[in-house]
Amino acid sequence: MFGHSRSQRLRGALAGTLGVGLVFGIAACGGGSDDSNDDSKTATQSIDCAQFSSYGDLKGKTVSVYTGIVTPEDKAYKDSYKPFEDCTGVKINYEGDKSFETQILVRAKAGNPPDLAIVPQPGLLKQLVATGKAVEAPAEVAANVDKFWGKDWKGYATVNGKFYGAPSGASVKSLVWYSPAEFKEKGYQVPTTLDQLKELTDKMVADGKKPWCAGISSGEATGWPITDWMEDFMLRLYGPETYDKWVNHEIPFNGPESTAALDAVGGYLKNDKYVNGGLGDVKSIATTTFQDAGLPITEGTCSLHHQASFYAANFDPSTKVAEDGDVFAFYMPGKDTSSKPVLGGGEFNVAFADRPEVKAFQTYLSTDTWANIKAKASQGWVSANKGIDPNNLSNPIDRLAATILKDPNTVFRFDGSDQMPAAVGSNAFWKQATSWVTGQDTKTTVDNIEKAWPAK
Repeated sequence: MFGHSRSQRLRGALAGTLGVGLVFGIAACGGGSDDSNDDSKTATQSIDCAQFSSYGDLKGKTVSVYTGIVTPEDKAYKDSYKPFEDCTGVKINYEGDKSFETQILVRAKAGNPPDLAIVPQPGLLKQLVATGKAVEAPAEVAANVDKFWGKDWKGYATVNGKFYGAPSGASVKSLVWYSPAEFKEKGYQVPTTLDQLKELTDKMVADGKKPWCAGISSGEATGWPITDWMEDFMLRLYGPETYDKWVNHEIPFNGPESTAALDAVGGYLKNDKYVNGGLGDVKSIATTTFQDAGLPITEGTCSLHHQASFYAANFDPSTKVAEDGDVFAFYMPGKDTSSKPVLGGGEFNVAFADRPEVKAFQTYLSTDTWANIKAKASQGWVSANKGIDPNNLSNPIDRLAATILKDPNTVFRFDGSDQMPAAVGSNAFWKQATSWVTGQDTKTTVDNIEKAWPAK
């Protein structure tokens, strides 16, 4: 059993800021359009309806989509489906449900799954495959994924050698938020190695500041931001192969690698000289909400905040989030400049039916065409699809995230706690991380998390 994915918390953070959609005409699909929106015309003109002809006459058919993505974010998804509907005559029935991650398993096991589900974590995808109801992705989808995504992404949707779904959206967690104006004023340079990040932090301390601000309070999920910190350090200190072994419990949670990774995080988060700028001492991290934690950057009382690309939604609408704005982010550097590990999250389109209309829709969702249409229709949405044009993304932080994901040197790894059994990833890891930041020692922390792993 796997716990609630980080995407649910992401959606909570973004509520009210997304769903700015575009309405697409049907000019390229033979229906004609008087739509004067240039973006809409560009989108529809890029749709080649002939690509769906091999699936036969699909007019009047329906495809049901089930997801945890609800209002207001659902509008951009529905709008991005319109060109496919107009080309094929297929009706997409979209159902968003906040209880998706529980109910999708119930429905699959009961033999009543949707035609397609947007699955937000590899662990849940594996569980759905285990029900026997998920179907392999069509060859056309596999070919598109080979073309537009890295092998790491395809691997997350592959179970026992069979591939089940194209990736959809993505988030980049390996970011550090900062004030461009402060960096310019003080002559600070964006670090390109972990050592330089430490040197920058020490320079800020010497300048009379507590540089880092942090907060992990998140209701029942309190503690999760520390898991992202630890995962980033596991990736940077020991590489993706060891990270994978750690996530899959092929090496123990209380082994030397994870112990050192948590200690490395402690070098920042448990250092009273480094935190918690504008908010208090180290212990204030546990009582500060993750939504509020980075806001002191705009107040000038802290300088650095580790959080994902979606964090942009938490700043006041009047705040300019840009490289020359009030606040922006830089890639959290690797151990050296030759490595570029990236921690993140994402979603996958998994089908439970192999009817022609379902295959056609899956294929559409695996194209760079759909990714660019969706990018134009959304705020706060990016994809690891290599065919996405960053200029189609609505804001600078999305473009930064897409640029990082598209970088050929990037080695992507999915959020670790979202892949661990629920007893660990969404229970012991969160709770013990909270105890750790409020005073518990590292050895007790990793030992307690190790004890929580279910027996095989």
